[in-house]
Amino acid sequence: MFKAAWLAKDVKVHESAYVDEPCIIGAGTKIWHFSHVLTGARLGRNCILGQNCHVANDVVIGDNVKIQNNVSVYTGTLIEDDVFLGPSCVLTNVTNPRSQVNRHSLYEKTLLRRGATVGANATIVCGVTLGRYCFVAAGAVVVKDVPDYALVMGNPARQRGWMSRHGHLLKNPDADGVLRCPESRYRYKEVSTGMLRCLDLDEEAALPAGLTKGEKTYDELKG
Repeated sequence: MFKAAWLAKDVKVHESAYVDEPCIIGAGTKIWHFSHVLTGARLGRNCILGQNCHVANDVVIGDNVKIQNNVSVYTGTLIEDDVFLGPSCVLTNVTNPRSQVNRHSLYEKTLLRRGATVGANATIVCGVTLGRYCFVAAGAVVVKDVPDYALVMGNPARQRGWMSRHGHLLKNPDADGVLRCPESRYRYKEVSTGMLRCLDLDEEAALPAGLTKGEKTYDELKG
């Protein structure tokens, strides 16, 4: 499908995709093969919806969100800027679904905060909050809130460490308890039990331009 207004905003919608009006599609966003955006959905700027994605009624998605193939984002979900949803990950909106019981007015809220990553085939049970820059490992099943920067894995998902904003496991703290990202060199510290903060860049600040492109693989930097 094609609209002149999309062309003016550099929005790209593949001819096999469906976008139901009214909805909001931000400038620079790309919607690929066989995807479907429903009425009332709001997509921010520079987002990518991969093949066979579904965005339900009234879902709100921020800027620069990357949604890989085969992901459904259901009503009740709020996704902030810079979130990454890996291939075939699962989001839900009813804890106790039954075919015989209509709970359309009872959809539960799920919040994915800025910069969160959800790995391939992970499941996010509804009603939880994924903290800023947290990292949900592939195949994990999340049933409770995840702190900022936390790495969680397993079923049920449990915290196994801290991840930097650049997606590296933080380890080997110095004498002051400071952890350093091997890629950005930014410093992180647990300012209170279970609360990690970056000492060099506010969590709501954008990355400097020089740090937005990776130059080395994860294995090259993990040490």
